[in-house]
Amino acid sequence: MSVLCLIAHPDAPVLTSQTVQAIHREIGGEINWLAQSIACEIIAPKSTDAVKYAREGTNELPIDITLVPNNNRRKKLLLADMDSTMIEQECIDELADALDIKLEISAITERAMRGELDFSEALKTRVALLKGLDLERIKQVRREAITLSPGGRVLVKTMREYGAFTSLVSGGFTLFADYYAKRIGFNEAIANTLELDENDTLTGLVSNPIVDSSTKVDHLHALSTKMKLTPADAIAVGDGANDLPMLQAAGMGVALHAKPAVAAAAPFCIEHGDLTALLYLQGYNEEEFVR
Repeated sequence: MSVLCLIAHPDAPVLTSQTVQAIHREIGGEINWLAQSIACEIIAPKSTDAVKYAREGTNELPIDITLVPNNNRRKKLLLADMDSTMIEQECIDELADALDIKLEISAITERAMRGELDFSEALKTRVALLKGLDLERIKQVRREAITLSPGGRVLVKTMREYGAFTSLVSGGFTLFADYYAKRIGFNEAIANTLELDENDTLTGLVSNPIVDSSTKVDHLHALSTKMKLTPADAIAVGDGANDLPMLQAAGMGVALHAKPAVAAAAPFCIEHGDLTALLYLQGYNEEEFVR
């Protein structure tokens, strides 16, 4: 049995009863509101073209339309990317801004996230350009330039409240991942380590092994085994090419505001909603959210 999810951004609650009823007339099934004007599901739609009819019914409104299986819907593992997913920035680009080389580094970041460059080599190239940046300046960037993505804390807190294990798995840096994992509420964080010299300045090197796409998908399998679960019990979220193998291996892999090639290849895609959309996809209603 499948479930059609209709999800709007909480700051743009454009999902109306009239829209849902119009879609329901075309596809059948059972209507269940998860959050008024924000999220609704239609359980067991009769039509095999449910998504097509829903797209026509929403008339280009900013509403995400996703068909998910009802079986094993609430996941017991959450694996999440950090940069441009759980936080709104790319940390390495903000560090580059402190050295006035943001344009140079962000161009490489963008190509790496689109999958046009080898992730590890692109990371080493960018880190080399950061040589000489001191730890206090890095902490200032972390404090002043980084913002949490909307809905992230609610996603993590709610899943943990209902028994899930949560892991922040980042191709970014431990100086950010450890800090923001704690602030958001993750059980753990995995990321790359920037090497510092005796004066606490960057050497321009990143420690091996590098956290890349293989690391992310390997960690999904390792966590599943450790917790006596399977990858089907996991939900994963990310936005870049280095997240795609993890998204494709998870039971529910969600591309969030992702690069076009990633969005096209991911099993599920959220273009308009915030991170609470991942809770609606799992069938949580707003009253169950932990804030």
